[in-house]
Amino acid sequence: MCRLLLVHSKKSFSPQSHLEAFAEISRNSPEYQGHGWGCAFQDHGRWTIYKSVCPIWEDDSSRFPSTNLLMAHARSAFRDEGIRIGNNMPFISQDVVFIFNGELHGVRIREKGRIGAEKIFNYLLRFSKESLLQGVEKGISIIQKRSQFIRALNLIVCNGERAIVSTQFNGEADYFTMHFHQTKEMLRICSQPYPSENDWQSIPNHTRKEFIL
Repeated sequence: MCRLLLVHSKKSFSPQSHLEAFAEISRNSPEYQGHGWGCAFQDHGRWTIYKSVCPIWEDDSSRFPSTNLLMAHARSAFRDEGIRIGNNMPFISQDVVFIFNGELHGVRIREKGRIGAEKIFNYLLRFSKESLLQGVEKGISIIQKRSQFIRALNLIVCNGERAIVSTQFNGEADYFTMHFHQTKEMLRICSQPYPSENDWQSIPNHTRKEFIL
């Protein structure tokens, strides 16, 4: 089980304080989130990806330049397997960035990918040629029908203009419920509200929500 973060602002911001808050959330998670982490940020309209196999709370978050769009993912590898930097998210394809938190069993789809999360990402892209939201909705509806059991299927996909959040979980609402905080200047979406902040809104289970950036 993993932790997810997206931050978008109309003005450029330093990622450090956001990544420090995210690192605290990850370090204090009831499930271990130390199997590596990664982030994606836009620099002059182009994505830059950073990945590490060390826990996010042991890395240097001051290294990243100012940006107006940041995504981050802290990983808990299923059964402590596949702990390799190539398996870390974010994944990127066709200028779309993907982060995922979930656990599915008996998924009957044919798709390329090293791990299940990457297969889900590539599968959603199949249906996203006209609309990212449409691709997420259609792809997930098929995955739901072709899965024996879904413990959780939370994800964020973003193409720099739109961010799509999709949530689905079967129990453990305190852990799997996604949250967001939005003002005129800044949008933040995270697996949990930032520490010491209580004015976030929860995203209901079984939600597909599009944010225009």
